[in-house]
Amino acid sequence: MDIRKVKKLIELLEESDINEIEIKEGDDAVRISRGANVQYVQAPQPQMSAAAPALTAPIAPPAEADESVAYSGHAVKSPMVGTFYRSPSPSSPPFADVGQHVKVGEVICIVEAMKMMNQIIADKAGVVGSILLEDGDPVEFDQPLITIT
Repeated sequence: MDIRKVKKLIELLEESDINEIEIKEGDDAVRISRGANVQYVQAPQPQMSAAAPALTAPIAPPAEADESVAYSGHAVKSPMVGTFYRSPSPSSPPFADVGQHVKVGEVICIVEAMKMMNQIIADKAGVVGSILLEDGDPVEFDQPLITIT
């Protein structure tokens, strides 16, 4: 809002019997009150679509990965935090199954992060030994996803 408009509003308020005035122009808002000699300039506020639900129980910390689990073969690890998916859509076949031969650079799964589907590629040629997660499981950075032997 232009400062000249604010000054003009102050002048109009002083000349009238009004004690307070509030004007909204787009995302800007100005409230001028005569009684306390205070001017309020409000910054744009984000609009919330729904109130967040109240928590009734404390949130449990995430379960720690068991570092003692030994994987046979090479583990393909997640490059980011996200959600693991074996296929591009629920109705599509999985990218890789146990026992399937994969080549270097072949897509073997997806990690969704911030609504972006990130293809995870095989960094070693071989046979898929095990798939360590289920569709929709959350993954952490550097967490093993699939083993290749």
